[in-house]
Amino acid sequence: MSELVFFCGTMDCGKSTLALQIEHNRSARGKRGLIFTRDDRAGAGVLSSRLGLCTQAVEAPEAFDFYAHVTDHLACGRPADYVIADEAQFFTAGQIEQLARVVDDLDLDVYAFGITTDFRTRLFPGSQRLVELADRIEVLQVEALCWCGARATHNARTVDGHMVVEGAQVVVGDVNGTGGETGYEVLCRRHHLRRQTALNAEAGARADSAADVMTARERTGTHADAR
Repeated sequence: MSELVFFCGTMDCGKSTLALQIEHNRSARGKRGLIFTRDDRAGAGVLSSRLGLCTQAVEAPEAFDFYAHVTDHLACGRPADYVIADEAQFFTAGQIEQLARVVDDLDLDVYAFGITTDFRTRLFPGSQRLVELADRIEVLQVEALCWCGARATHNARTVDGHMVVEGAQVVVGDVNGTGGETGYEVLCRRHHLRRQTALNAEAGARADSAADVMTARERTGTHADAR
């Protein structure tokens, strides 16, 4: 039977790469798929991976009706064997229900890919509805790493490398954003709660090193005075 499958993980764990791989594997066997996305880093109407791979997709804004689109596609005599929906966290709860109807009423597999929580550790509405409705949830096994080397479990929004915890839930950016633009960084829970990014850690390490040098110089001066 057809399934609604939710592939989830943090940013930088290979979700879009897997979506592209699934599309490649199925199209290589003669199957036809419909690909949807929203607010991809590469622009509208594109499903892209940080590895540099990409394919065309249908941009699905908030008013987009997945069920109506797929139904019209089939009614025109065009084939479809499955649906891929990337950046699913940005979809509305109602749109996730439409994808569930595609599975139940049209007997098509739907593969949805997305992150579960935002930069404040709150569930995205689309991800929450997927957790509630999906036939199967697959947590991706390619582990993104925090700057400390631990498994990254949280997404942090950054400006100039410093973590921010206020603002709109959806702001498009990429991992390792630079300059004053919004960027994102994956962190372990410990460092997310401490709001300690790689930049903060580097600055702290430099400060500690400078303090050690000063302490060593002070000790050397004390020893010289004693002599």
